[in-house]
Amino acid sequence: MNTPFDEEPRRKGSLLGRLRASFLTGLVVIAPVGLTIWLIWTVVGWIDGMVLPFVPRAYHPDRMIQDFFGFARDSQINVRGIGVIIFLVFTIIVGWMAKGLIGRSVLRFGESLVERTPVVRSIYSGIKQISETVFAQSERSFEKACLVEYPRRGIWAIGFVSTTAKGEIKNRAGNQNGLMSVFLPTTPNPTSGFLLFVPAEEVIELDMSVEDAAKLVISAGLVYPNSKDPSQPPE
Repeated sequence: MNTPFDEEPRRKGSLLGRLRASFLTGLVVIAPVGLTIWLIWTVVGWIDGMVLPFVPRAYHPDRMIQDFFGFARDSQINVRGIGVIIFLVFTIIVGWMAKGLIGRSVLRFGESLVERTPVVRSIYSGIKQISETVFAQSERSFEKACLVEYPRRGIWAIGFVSTTAKGEIKNRAGNQNGLMSVFLPTTPNPTSGFLLFVPAEEVIELDMSVEDAAKLVISAGLVYPNSKDPSQPPE
């Protein structure tokens, strides 16, 4: 597939056509950079808005800059990122404490209280499961990218192998060779999809990494791990 950066033989065309081609090429360059900066700026501002209200007003970065340089109190100074730093430090401290004996004891005591509260128990349990899934360590993340025949024979879809099926799922299926838990993402939003239990012999594991397979899904098949030869694994 050609991209706006591919060199083509010079052809005679209208000035409007050449301007249009240059505009599209510039858009391809600017759009990813601009959207990335905008997303980071928005997320940082959102975190600052959540964290800074808990910090005394005298220690806000804009107030400290006003006092240091002698600016008027009504002057608008937008300093972003301090809330992110406070949030990271606070989270690291909480995680470090939770790993200790006292922290684990306090955590178990708090969870026991939550488990006795009917409505809060359901909300906390659901959020905890989602958090553990999203922020799980590498040993609990997707293992491999794979191909499975879905939604019918002869049509292939990219999936991610999470683990082998266990417990009642394995026993009830009656497959002697075992089943594999495969997450089948949707395009272009890979966070939604389907959980499939596929016989192990019908799962074709791919050489490409999980990250490269995710890029292929998000781009709807436009971005391959090896753009020179998509039939070969990345070099």
